[in-house]
Amino acid sequence: MYSRELLKGAADTLVLSTFAEGEKYGYQVVKELERRSQGFFRLKEGTLYPILHRLEHQGLLHGRWERMPSGSERRYYALTPKGQAALSDKVTEWNSFAAAVSLVTGQPRLSMDEIG
Repeated sequence: MYSRELLKGAADTLVLSTFAEGEKYGYQVVKELERRSQGFFRLKEGTLYPILHRLEHQGLLHGRWERMPSGSERRYYALTPKGQAALSDKVTEWNSFAAAVSLVTGQPRLSMDEIG
């Protein structure tokens, strides 16, 4: 498992990454993180929505409301051009950080199957 502080430092990158293929609503983001991480990341919606709101406020995501056939509304989010640039920068930064940690610890970077 991981510490809250470690997740806090990577949360924006993880969430932004889920929008690389297009817009999603909150529950889809939760499920996508879980699927891509093979169950390692299981964010609660109460953790996710403050992140989405912050990223939208920063201009990295754009949100829109859509009325569902049931009459309820769902908020969809998508990367803005600023968000696409920020995601690229964050991924580059993360890869450099992970490589440096691997060098210091003497451990090769492992796949999720190897962490298991």
